Amino acid sequence: MAKKKPPEQKGPKKVENPNVMGLRAQVLEQPITETLELNYMPYAMSVIVSRAIPEIDGFKPSHRKLLYTMYQMKLLGGSRTKSANVVGATMKLNPHGDSAIYDTMVRLSRGYGALLHPLVDSKGNFGKVYSRDMAWAASRYTEVRLDPICQELFRDIDQDAVDFVPNYDGKLTEPTLLPTTFPNVLVSANQGIAVSMASNLCGFNLGEVCDAAIAYLGDPSVDLLGILKAPDFSTGGELLYDGAALAEIYRTGRGPVRLRAKWRHIKADNVIEIYEIPYSTTVEAILDKVAELVKAGRIKEISDMRDETDLNGLKLAIDLKRGADPSMLMARLFQSTPLQDTFSCNFNILIAGVPRVMGVGEILEEWTAWRMDGVRRRTWHICKKKEEKLHLLKGLKRILLDIDKAIRIIRETEEESEVIPNLMIGFGIDQVQAEYVAEIKLRNINKEYILKRVKETEALQDEIDDLEDILQDPRRVKKIILEELRDAAKKYGEPRRTAIVYAHELPDPGEDEGPEETAVHVFLSKEGYFKKITPQSLRMSNTQKYKEGDGLRQSFETTSRAEVMFFTDKCQVYKTRLSEFEDSKASVLGDYLPAKLGMDPGESVVFMVLPGDYSGGLLFFFENGKAARVEIKAYQTSSNRRKLTGAYSDKSPLKAILRVDGDMELAAYSTEPRCLIFHTALLAPKTTRSTQGVAVMTLKPKYQLDSVLPVEETAISNKSRYRVRAVPAAGALLRQEDTGEVQLGLLDKEPNT
Repeated sequence: MAKKKPPEQKGPKKVENPNVMGLRAQVLEQPITETLELNYMPYAMSVIVSRAIPEIDGFKPSHRKLLYTMYQMKLLGGSRTKSANVVGATMKLNPHGDSAIYDTMVRLSRGYGALLHPLVDSKGNFGKVYSRDMAWAASRYTEVRLDPICQELFRDIDQDAVDFVPNYDGKLTEPTLLPTTFPNVLVSANQGIAVSMASNLCGFNLGEVCDAAIAYLGDPSVDLLGILKAPDFSTGGELLYDGAALAEIYRTGRGPVRLRAKWRHIKADNVIEIYEIPYSTTVEAILDKVAELVKAGRIKEISDMRDETDLNGLKLAIDLKRGADPSMLMARLFQSTPLQDTFSCNFNILIAGVPRVMGVGEILEEWTAWRMDGVRRRTWHICKKKEEKLHLLKGLKRILLDIDKAIRIIRETEEESEVIPNLMIGFGIDQVQAEYVAEIKLRNINKEYILKRVKETEALQDEIDDLEDILQDPRRVKKIILEELRDAAKKYGEPRRTAIVYAHELPDPGEDEGPEETAVHVFLSKEGYFKKITPQSLRMSNTQKYKEGDGLRQSFETTSRAEVMFFTDKCQVYKTRLSEFEDSKASVLGDYLPAKLGMDPGESVVFMVLPGDYSGGLLFFFENGKAARVEIKAYQTSSNRRKLTGAYSDKSPLKAILRVDGDMELAAYSTEPRCLIFHTALLAPKTTRSTQGVAVMTLKPKYQLDSVLPVEETAISNKSRYRVRAVPAAGALLRQEDTGEVQLGLLDKEPNT
């Protein structure tokens, strides 16, 4: 009978390695799939469930631990304390460094201004959400306490409305959620990046959110867009209203909203003042972009721009040149700078430990169900407390029948331990009631005191009946929630900060009055010198000047505003516009691109592309015989100049780049020498820039791909000898009559494309 093969052992395997310093060492081998399952997956789940994604109360765990610690420190309604004290106390619940905890506090603070309704009342320098470079003071200098709105977060915290769990070392307990009386998840903006997913919640106006929740409780099919007009942001600005886009966000939880700055024109000084900017940008980003446009000559109306932000708030001042139209200038700045920006909504929220992307209606549905459960739990807790008190008073009522008897029982009992049992026997009450009676002070053993306590039984019984009715009637639970929502809106509601601008209110931005668009010729040399020359200048002198040993690599005829991409030998591409280059002459060397574009040391240009409308593709040929076809739109970005890494694969040295707007035949040469003619339709286009491509030419070990040319640019006479219908293929040995005079490679010549 054949022996059964033992089952494979899952987990790391020990392998002896004798080559470690001459000693026999043990190396643990583990399949990558097991590493992902045993090591990476628990980490990923922890980040998603316990760190980065907010829950239905609108908080991440770090927010909740901080706020609960401050509540326990009596900072709700009390005086401020040093931020360092709060940070230290929070470490009992949040096992992270003080820097991470303090950063969380800063974001919740009134001074920082990231929230419509700040939860931390701060004193001192907490930076600003609209500034990238303004640093906040250290925690030992600033002071904090809870803002009054936190009363709505902690109102039911001590009445069993939410679950409590042990902290990380089991010495304390902390709430799993905070029992917010309004949908804070829609009011407090929140952002988080987890593993393979993210969350980006915008804020909404508190009054509008409460109104929407009230309407939803009355009719779940209500049109929320008519009540909850649009997101509201703490930095103000203007929201460009798009009904269809907002309806999609409210339905799916995903989509963009467009924001732009608020400004005014001071006629006396001919100055534009920008005093509110989009929530998603910073003053530094705006200043940098405007300076870039002025330097490039695309904006001519600005003589100076500066940051005049002070204690009164944000202010960017733009000095205008005489005759400039401020409205038209701002319309163009909105188009070209972060003064108009986009906030991408992604309402990803943890529901019962599971991340879900939900629309506004679904969020209100989940919050309503959670809040109703919280109100029921609170009601049940209060009801039980009252029932316990009623039970004690019923025992006291028995004593009323014969107070003298109770005194006699206690006086005649010889041992203290027998007092409770004797009272239980003498009056037919249970142990809890007997304990209560035995603890009554001697001064309270009078009819007046006992009668007052007994009268409470009727009122208590009525209250208990009412509470039990609430537990049985969902309509009464909803009524309680409605009252709390109205109360929160009345106490803490504020006017909208972000104004809504409709399409008919937007001015026509007009044309971008940058440099006039004219015809130009561009020239790229082999050593990376670039020239932009007008046709008039070329007619006067068309003899190009180059350094010794240099020569022409590529040349094109285009327009002065065209976009251009320069590929380098370090797998990078630099994007810019021809308007950033000064007009040159044939008699000069031109701009040295590595210096002009700020390339890395030792980096050089190998190919130039005018992307136009980003149609067509690029073919990359590598030394190992592979070719990659990448769509040009894979390099499309929104900025005018940008350095892109990973422009093509770095697995094998690059030998040639060709642009293909339509399919054609190409001839590939190897160093053997062999030649292969194939059709580019055999290469499927890819959108991933760094793809390694597919094998085109099969090479022997000591040979490599040398060059690639369009067939019509070769000297091959008998093309059928080298043509193949499928790749990869070895090709045919190159005959003497088909060689031509010179073999051309990437570093010797590039075809004009």
